[in-house]
Amino acid sequence: MVDLRWLYEGIVSLYVLSLIGYFIDFVQQNRRANTLAFWLLCMVWLLQTFFLFHRVLTEGRFPIATLTDSFFFYAWILVTFSILMNWLFKISFIVFFINLFSFLIFLMHISHIAQTNMVTSGIQLVNEILIAHISLAIISYGFFTIAFLLSIMYMVQYYFLKEKKAIKWIWRLGDLERLELMTFRTITIGVPTLLIGIILGFVWAYTENATFYWYDLKTIGSLVVLSVYISYLCLRTVKRYSGKALATYNTWAFLFLLLNFFIFSHYSSFHLL
Repeated sequence: MVDLRWLYEGIVSLYVLSLIGYFIDFVQQNRRANTLAFWLLCMVWLLQTFFLFHRVLTEGRFPIATLTDSFFFYAWILVTFSILMNWLFKISFIVFFINLFSFLIFLMHISHIAQTNMVTSGIQLVNEILIAHISLAIISYGFFTIAFLLSIMYMVQYYFLKEKKAIKWIWRLGDLERLELMTFRTITIGVPTLLIGIILGFVWAYTENATFYWYDLKTIGSLVVLSVYISYLCLRTVKRYSGKALATYNTWAFLFLLLNFFIFSHYSSFHLL
């Protein structure tokens, strides 16, 4: 596994990017994002297939005898089916959900490998899962920060337009429609990034046998932050909310994010600033 650790890292990275692309298409109906996600998924399938045949050639057997191997084969089957469905039937939504489930199965495969190889490479793999968890969470916070600033710009622009105050530099903020669209697109990227980061955090806690509690304040706070931003997307796409109300909602959502990041971490049993 030491020689093929790069393969796991590559598969996880491509999986993450593909899921983000499919999520963007799921929310925004973005065909370019769907196409990019599909080709990234094809690369995932190629790497998984390479690994599968490598195991067959080096071990002289088909790798399904153990639970760990079965997880990998299960994930490969799901990716294969999703590629065929995307190619033959063009059902984008089911492809997204299949790939999200196959990603979870693949992470279970990785966690089992790490637990059975903790002495050497397993420890490094667990550390890399932790790094990925933290990195993705912080990256998502970066997207949410940009969305917050865009909402502030929206409300400033809205105020001056409503009051009919002509200030020369105010037009440099951008028009209201563009600011709202950019906010929506930024949050659309931030949500799947945070979701995957949280999933990796659960995988790390399980693999490391860390002291983990579902009622940990930071864990609850992170899940609430995710729920709040998912609610934003639902309000925008399902309820068709727009304008100042949505910008205000996003502002309060970001304030809760700051509360979770700076305050809840101090009361967590394993999240530390």
